[in-house]
Amino acid sequence: MMPTLTAFKDSPDKGAGLARDMRVRWALEEVGQPYDVRLVTSQQMKNPAHLARQPFGQIPAYEDGDVAMFESGAIVLHIAEHHPVLLPRDSVQRARALSWLFAALSTVEPPILERETVRFFETDKPWQAERFDMVDARIRARLDQLAAALGDADWFAGAFSAADIVMVHAIRRLDGAGILEGYPRLGAYIARAETQPAYQRAFAAQYQVFQDAHLS
Repeated sequence: MMPTLTAFKDSPDKGAGLARDMRVRWALEEVGQPYDVRLVTSQQMKNPAHLARQPFGQIPAYEDGDVAMFESGAIVLHIAEHHPVLLPRDSVQRARALSWLFAALSTVEPPILERETVRFFETDKPWQAERFDMVDARIRARLDQLAAALGDADWFAGAFSAADIVMVHAIRRLDGAGILEGYPRLGAYIARAETQPAYQRAFAAQYQVFQDAHLS
């Protein structure tokens, strides 16, 4: 039985590859693991059947035999632990990859997501411009540190790893914000990742879902 990934039937990102099932698709493509996809609508995400898989009514969810998981970072880590191509065998490099994977989730991504809250849910608030300034300053502080840590390396833990899947996906959310342009190292890092055949297959698969939703 192939693993099953639960994803948006009609993603709010309009096929831009930002929905979190993209991380899982990418990881599965990197390790060459075929998978099935269960598409759910916003209404179906509130149903008991989906809440049993994802208690917060979000995506993605993941099932593989007796294994049932939610939270994209946990799912990517689970895939990586069963396929050494996404986690270094060397214990020192493995520890580095794990640190950067969790840094992407816990340190880098939160202010980026906060910016999206300001953008989409505070449009009618008189403090929106001030909030943008504050959040953007926090994002730039993190990106300064991130670019310095990456330096001239291609990836964060030596070879490409699960850490790069999550990190690239997190900072790609800044496309169009006018922030990444100030970080050529990080721009080049994202561009390298986007040339990965597995990334391109995952992006195409997610984009096809968006197209199908709008053709039906």
